[in-house]
Amino acid sequence: MPPDPTPAGEFELIRWIRDHRQPLRGARGAILGIGDDCAILEPTPGAQLLVTTDMLMDGRHFRLEADDPEAVGYKAMGVNVSDIAAMAGIPRAAVVSVALPRAGAVALAQRLHAGLRRMADRFDVELIGGDTNAWDGPLVINVALLGETTARGAVRRSGARPGDLVAVTGPLGGSLYRGRHLRPEPRVREALELHANFNIRAMIDLSDGLSSDLGHILEESGGLGAVLDLDRIPIHEDARDLAASDGTSAILHALSDGEDFELCLVVDREEAMRQIGRPGIPALHVVGEVTAEPGLRARNPDGTVVPIKPSGFDHLRVSET
Repeated sequence: MPPDPTPAGEFELIRWIRDHRQPLRGARGAILGIGDDCAILEPTPGAQLLVTTDMLMDGRHFRLEADDPEAVGYKAMGVNVSDIAAMAGIPRAAVVSVALPRAGAVALAQRLHAGLRRMADRFDVELIGGDTNAWDGPLVINVALLGETTARGAVRRSGARPGDLVAVTGPLGGSLYRGRHLRPEPRVREALELHANFNIRAMIDLSDGLSSDLGHILEESGGLGAVLDLDRIPIHEDARDLAASDGTSAILHALSDGEDFELCLVVDREEAMRQIGRPGIPALHVVGEVTAEPGLRARNPDGTVVPIKPSGFDHLRVSET
């Protein structure tokens, strides 16, 4: 078959996107998609609607001069899917808005769309609309994703209790070293299976770094604290290789690099000891415990305990020079 003709202008591009979407199936709650002033969704009776949005900007979250636009689209959808996973929800439908650089705008949009669709299709997400603009600035892409809860409801950040265990779903650190930050693996299946088998007190996805994101759980749970066992934190091979390259310790990378998109969850101690390791239960790495005493602390292998200053990515932090 001959290749599609290149769309000429905004409305031809919208028509191209509409022609390349999956047919609406209704089972995911989407009744009307691209083509009208609004999309129409019919949420599942008894489920709560989850809404999340993330904006990615060239020069901050990716570098278009070096990164594949399809990978950028893949990440833009993936970070939102990960947010839905963090509440043990099911992603359903997305709208996407882009500000495209004028030069090569249409071709760039098509490649972004390919990445967005690839991630959306993995998790059965409908692309139901959005907005497209071009300007003289860098690429900006924003995805808003709608999801829904299961019958057990959403898992929030605010339910941790002293004595609970802190766990993560996979190895951490070094996501920027080989471009893993552009290949998120949202833990939707793991979150749903854990939610079905555990009383998860609190959960968050690790986008800004373990020390920072766990801090959000502790703050939202009433100003609690936690002790992390440094020898139990799983460290990604990328973090070890990066440590050999930049001289920063691998454990510091695991605590603060961010964009791992694993889950950090807090679970009841006794229930965790019964459930972890059972057949059919997703792998969990217990890395510490919640304390009534505020503040984040680290326990070294020799048993000494030292304070940790939460660190991780902060969009509004002024760079120190």
